[in-house]
Amino acid sequence: MSDPTDSAIRAYADIAVQIGVNLQPGQHLLVRADVRVAPLVREITRSAYRAGARYVHVFYDDESLTLARFQHAPRDSFAEFPEWRVRAQTELIDAGAALISIASGDPDLLNGQDSALVGLVQQTTAHKSQPISQRVTRPAVNWLVIAAPSPGWAVKVFPATSPEQAEAQLWEAILSACRTHESDPVAAWRQHTADLARRSAYLNAKRYAALHYHGPGTDLTLGLADGHRWVSGKMTAENGVEFVANLPTEEVFSAPHRTRVDGMVQATKPLNLGGSLIADFSLIFREGRVVDVRADQGEDALRSLIATDESAARLGEVALVPESSPIARANRVFFNTLFDENAASHVALGRAYRFTIDGGVAMSSAAFAAAGGNESAIHVDFMIGSTAIDIDGLDADGNAEPVMRAGEWAFGV
Repeated sequence: MSDPTDSAIRAYADIAVQIGVNLQPGQHLLVRADVRVAPLVREITRSAYRAGARYVHVFYDDESLTLARFQHAPRDSFAEFPEWRVRAQTELIDAGAALISIASGDPDLLNGQDSALVGLVQQTTAHKSQPISQRVTRPAVNWLVIAAPSPGWAVKVFPATSPEQAEAQLWEAILSACRTHESDPVAAWRQHTADLARRSAYLNAKRYAALHYHGPGTDLTLGLADGHRWVSGKMTAENGVEFVANLPTEEVFSAPHRTRVDGMVQATKPLNLGGSLIADFSLIFREGRVVDVRADQGEDALRSLIATDESAARLGEVALVPESSPIARANRVFFNTLFDENAASHVALGRAYRFTIDGGVAMSSAAFAAAGGNESAIHVDFMIGSTAIDIDGLDADGNAEPVMRAGEWAFGV
């Protein structure tokens, strides 16, 4: 991993620990990352101990080993899964550990591999990892997702340069989006999250029944869950700790109604799904469920995704992001959901965040579903916003008013 300056990486680690996960004195920290980004993990570990961490637990993966499995492992072994890793991480979360996950995946890692096996591994991982994902989406503890470059990802984003230059350029893009160049990055983040909170408060006061998206390839009416809540960058976990789950974050988000989504939507950016790229795709919804899929690339992976379980073909999140966001202004596809979802409005197939419905955390599964919340083993965001997309808010009588025009906010706060 080509490192930026020591001061920049320290600022990034401090933002992650102090603003993102907001680690508390005496709290344990669980870090999940690919071994290629170990230098960032080390800096986060140092920052965590400076902040009073009791113990930092690190779980490394290695994409090279993932690829070796697909190339050489027995073809009948791909439904097997290291459940001990889930048990260990679940025990740490249940004991109060905060969680930081570092995204760095190569979007082309599994190109040319058996698509049926790729789909099987993705489905198996989603099902077996549910004990963790369920705790995250409540949220039981303070958690965070950030990113760091890997060689494969960097070359995908900056293909016209050498691998070393590409990695340096991707680092610069990440650090810029995360406001590390501000004179006081921590203060800048506090101001930014306050601005997002005003957006979510405006939408909560409106109580729209639905949103209508219209533009090239898109004519979609997305009903909102009963008692839905718009949430922005800063949230509060069950342990009482305020945290910012994604760095960067430019969105306000809520819960669609699982049975009230109808029409066609065209994705506006590619989707990197565990090393498989899905590009130029569209979905048709009827009564909340995907009934047709088209993709120029990765259609098999997309169909496998929505077949993960009964609710994987329904939506669990709707998020609004303006074209004026720093990531959008970069005018670049990052092939990484953490960044691309903060460049465009998006939705997510699968699991809803329970805290985006009033009282959702305490509801039974039946009550949550009745309110419109969706429960699934997956939660996969894809981007549907652009300068060509307009969004209207619809009240209970179907009256419309502008929410976004040409990808930008249509209201002030």
